[in-house]
Amino acid sequence: MKDEKNYHGMGLGTIAIHAGQRPDPTTGAIMMPVYQTSTYVQPELGRHLGYEYARTHNPTREAFEGNVAALESGTHGIAFASGLAATDTMLKLMSAGDHVICGEGVYGGTYRLFSKVLARMGIEFTFVDSADTEALRAAITPRTKLIHLETPTNPMMQLTDIAAAAEVARAAGALLSVDNTFASPYNQRPLELGADIVIHSVTKYVNGHSDMVGGMIVVKDDGLHEQLRFLQNAAGGIPGPWDCWLGLRGTKTLHLRMKAHNENGQRIAEWLDAHPKVEAVYYPGLPHHPQHELAKRQMRGFTGMVSIEMGTLEKAAAFVNKVRIFALAESLGGVESLIGHPALMTHASVPRDLRYAMGLTDGLVRLSCGVEDVEDLIADLEQALEHA
Repeated sequence: MKDEKNYHGMGLGTIAIHAGQRPDPTTGAIMMPVYQTSTYVQPELGRHLGYEYARTHNPTREAFEGNVAALESGTHGIAFASGLAATDTMLKLMSAGDHVICGEGVYGGTYRLFSKVLARMGIEFTFVDSADTEALRAAITPRTKLIHLETPTNPMMQLTDIAAAAEVARAAGALLSVDNTFASPYNQRPLELGADIVIHSVTKYVNGHSDMVGGMIVVKDDGLHEQLRFLQNAAGGIPGPWDCWLGLRGTKTLHLRMKAHNENGQRIAEWLDAHPKVEAVYYPGLPHHPQHELAKRQMRGFTGMVSIEMGTLEKAAAFVNKVRIFALAESLGGVESLIGHPALMTHASVPRDLRYAMGLTDGLVRLSCGVEDVEDLIADLEQALEHA
């Protein structure tokens, strides 16, 4: 069922709808079937039809992997049961004694995985401000094998110069991995800027409908793909075929959804920036964002993610508890607007001192602006801010 077409040079919308798939050869069904099976019948001993066991191969999963790989300008996609499962499997490229540099602004679950789980396995981690290229360079040791970063960061919307980080990694003989969840392949393609590995929580913008959990790694290098494919099968953190089908359904509208997310995020960030009850707005699309020029260089749009500083926990709580259209919930990137409190939700596992050093205070609120009518979203925020 693998798609053999070459999508080089085609637009993202065409790639999103077609890459990785072809009509079902048995029925002609235009939609990829859900191959809900655990095993495959073999015609005779020693000969199979390309599929032996569903942990190793599944046609629905292959289609999803091929689709996201093409969206990221990659050659190979490797799918997982969650974004953290993808990150965990990538770190299995490392061995005890290896050194990993990680941006300090990563998702709280990533920080927890690195500092509380993988550090016990003998992998050494150094957390630095990845927006500072010199800080990345200064953290290099002879044992550094990987630099991992998010850009924009969750939830402070801080950027890393991916091309510059790639140069640092290459000079050290290390890999560069970029979690591209916040940007999506529509807004940013790290492989084109020199990264070796791209990671997604496809739960978020890639799927875009808040109805599945999954992860994806995309690479260009064949040797790296072979290692990661081995680890996917050996460790077994695969997604089910139904989740892959849902993800594939989601990517078909990625280019349409992201335009609306970008537009709504920009409008809402500008409106919040002028509101007297909001102390600060973190959004790379605003001219006063310290990395606005970098954002314009390496991003196509600035996403629907906006973080704001309310000043105190009490003000933040009063605000988030009064929204009507925005839903108070974890996660992001769906068509519906969500609002959250990182210190008590997504980043509760990050020590308070480290959170505050990054600017992630108890008064910080994170918005995932959906694709509803922006006037309605602004009206909802306005009435909620009256209670702050």
